[in-house]
Amino acid sequence: MEIRRANDGTTGPVIVFLPGIVAPAEIRYAALVRELGEGIQAFTKDLEIYESATPPADYSIDVEVAGLAAAADAAGIDRFFLYGHSAGGAISLAFAGRHPDRLLGLALDEPASDFSDETKATWAQVLGPIQGLPASERTLAFLAAQVAPEVKLPAPPPGTPPPWMATRPAGIEAFMSAIDTHVEQDPQTFDGPVYYSYGSLSQPLWRAVRDRLASRFSNFTPEEYEGIHHMNTSHAAEPARVAASLRRVWKL
Repeated sequence: MEIRRANDGTTGPVIVFLPGIVAPAEIRYAALVRELGEGIQAFTKDLEIYESATPPADYSIDVEVAGLAAAADAAGIDRFFLYGHSAGGAISLAFAGRHPDRLLGLALDEPASDFSDETKATWAQVLGPIQGLPASERTLAFLAAQVAPEVKLPAPPPGTPPPWMATRPAGIEAFMSAIDTHVEQDPQTFDGPVYYSYGSLSQPLWRAVRDRLASRFSNFTPEEYEGIHHMNTSHAAEPARVAASLRRVWKL
């Protein structure tokens, strides 16, 4: 997947945005890119898993890391800030482990995994019962598993879903399998500024991930967003606050 320019900026630091496993990057980050405004060069990149209609048989987190590196090369981008939500956050972590020299700063919005045994065990426990559901019910159950038990997600909007939704059930299953088998390499080599955002109403595992990453990165800034959760995440619900935090932590 190629990197696409998301604003009119031609000078200033480069920020690349990776989305989660559901919404495309252009949709996911429109509000945050607008809030960041002038003085930066914003780019989005969709996930390699959606390069074709079905996930490749050899799909892995390494495929995503290599795809991001190749796309940045093709766009002439050497060093950049990287922002990842959910699946994109997990890929961003893996990229930081493999290519720390290419990153100026990192932002992780509820990364799908830190690749620890603890997170893998939590996901196995949370998602295990979903595997026994009919295929037509799994996606909604997966989305509900991302938030705290007391949160009730609204029903899907009426009408025909966008065409890209057709690829998401298979993409979700392939991605969760990929993070379960991924073994992180040299995760402590990146020493630049890391911003970690999470919602007070999200699945509790993101607090545990926060604490583990705080011990991994020497320059780590966590921030909780009250009343926010994984399906109404900070950069969509409070883009002005997220933009201000990125400028502060990354010194933009």
